[in-house]
Amino acid sequence: MVKEHHVRVYKSEENLPREEQLAHKIAVVAADPVEVAPEVTEMVINRIIDNASVAIASLNRAPIVAARAQALAHAPSTGGKGAKVFGIGERVSPEWAAWANGVAVRELDYHDTFLAADYSHPGDNIPPLLAVAQHVGSNGRDLVRAIATGYEIQVNLVKAICLHKHKIDHVAHLGPSAAAGIGTLLGLDVETIFQSVGQALHTTTATRQSRKGEISTWKAHAPAFAGKMAVEAADRAMRGQTSPVPIYEGEDGVIAWMLDGPDASYQVPLPTPGEAKRAILDTYTKEHSAEYQAQAWIDLARKLHGEYPDLKDPANVRSVLIKTSHHTHYVIGSGANDPQKYSPTASRETLDHSIPYIFTVALQDGAWHHVDSYSPERAARPDTVDLWQKVTTEEDPEWTRRYHSLDIAEKAFGGSVEITLADGTVIKDEIAVADAHPLGARPFGREQYVHKFRTLAAGLVEEAEIERFLTAVERLPHLAAGELDQLNITAAPGVIDIGTAPKGLF
Repeated sequence: MVKEHHVRVYKSEENLPREEQLAHKIAVVAADPVEVAPEVTEMVINRIIDNASVAIASLNRAPIVAARAQALAHAPSTGGKGAKVFGIGERVSPEWAAWANGVAVRELDYHDTFLAADYSHPGDNIPPLLAVAQHVGSNGRDLVRAIATGYEIQVNLVKAICLHKHKIDHVAHLGPSAAAGIGTLLGLDVETIFQSVGQALHTTTATRQSRKGEISTWKAHAPAFAGKMAVEAADRAMRGQTSPVPIYEGEDGVIAWMLDGPDASYQVPLPTPGEAKRAILDTYTKEHSAEYQAQAWIDLARKLHGEYPDLKDPANVRSVLIKTSHHTHYVIGSGANDPQKYSPTASRETLDHSIPYIFTVALQDGAWHHVDSYSPERAARPDTVDLWQKVTTEEDPEWTRRYHSLDIAEKAFGGSVEITLADGTVIKDEIAVADAHPLGARPFGREQYVHKFRTLAAGLVEEAEIERFLTAVERLPHLAAGELDQLNITAAPGVIDIGTAPKGLF
């Protein structure tokens, strides 16, 4: 049974025992040798395929080009053979492979998600775990167990502790989860994992300005940085170096000064010893390259496109009102009071966080494309700009309640829409979850993950390489020590030109 752990702030003189600290309890979960359930293993394989899909599609985007160049300046370190950089197969030091590959996975905002008290993309755990596994020569079973841990810790932190209301970026839950996963991978003792979890948290707390206003390329780098810090934290802890204690509960710690303050109280669920880690099964991926709260709205917009083709012409529409959850309204809707969300010259990262823009384009096109839907030409199209300015959002308390519900059967990330036509007619519709959600119209299974991979790899990876990767990843639990290099993908000749990368210090 999952156990709820009471977490609060302690004054220094209270001397909270180490065994009662959240970081230590996380370490105990990570060190538990419990086996992984078959359905969890299958989902781990799905998510490795999913990450590969979106990383392929990002290979020549500016943040990846820069991060890859930085990584290539750091040759494999001692202690292992290094880890491979996605797309090219060159070996570098594992923390730098975690960096480059983490940026590639995150850039398009197109992989898996879990939303509860806070937000997360738990697939961000995979790049640092795979990098360390390749470096030290782990086997497939080790990697599966490590990924199950990473998901377990991140999902349970996200269920319990809200970061965003204090404007702390959600990667503050990723640093500890990746460090815990590394602990599982390497079979580290509880004390070493405890210290690495604390250091990873301490070094990965940052503000959410990276997701506000003119959203920069740092949005893609933030989780990669957390993964890199987790690798470095594990290395320091393995060398006997310690972290601030207690990192969560201390009177000058994260909770007291960055989160709910000295009177804070949380109930954090964690599996008990011997209990299988199943949290990955609560997570869901994206069919579309956009913020997760936009997934259902893209599906509803393309449905309306088919039913009411005249809606694509702004002359036929007086207004579009989207009623949705607090988060969707205030973070990616008009409630953000962010003019950039209505700007035809906004960056891709900003448009990705604008539900008025996303709904407009999906309504006009009846589809969504990870490149074309964000192009400057698409965003600046006069009829799109006209219709876009007519789209507003407002919070609906019922959709907010459903958004925060702990009941998976009613938890929702959509809402309702009212489209008022020029003649006064009102079209109403609603959607609760995205089509690809486990409870959606077309839930994602292995077939859909493979289709997504093939679609995004087309023209970038040779067919023989695509088949080789899929064969390898589906054998993941049986890959022997040293065979995890097979999970890297090499781009087709000519796709990547390393010589064009920007220059820096390294």
